[in-house]
Amino acid sequence: MIKSLQRVFVHHPQSVDETYFEHMRFAGWFAARLLAAGFAALIHAVIPCLFEKTASRMIQDMNARIVSRH
Repeated sequence: MIKSLQRVFVHHPQSVDETYFEHMRFAGWFAARLLAAGFAALIHAVIPCLFEKTASRMIQDMNARIVSRH
């Protein structure tokens, strides 16, 4: 039981050199940014003159942050 809990909650964060809570914080930040980028893209789809580069810029920034973490 303990090993399966470790595998579920600890193994992956350790594999990226983070604690469980550090990983939770980053993943939560990332999810919020993805939702915001998706919302900007949705608004852009309806009104093309709004948020012309917002979603792509946010995704590029997130990618740069992921690459710099490793």
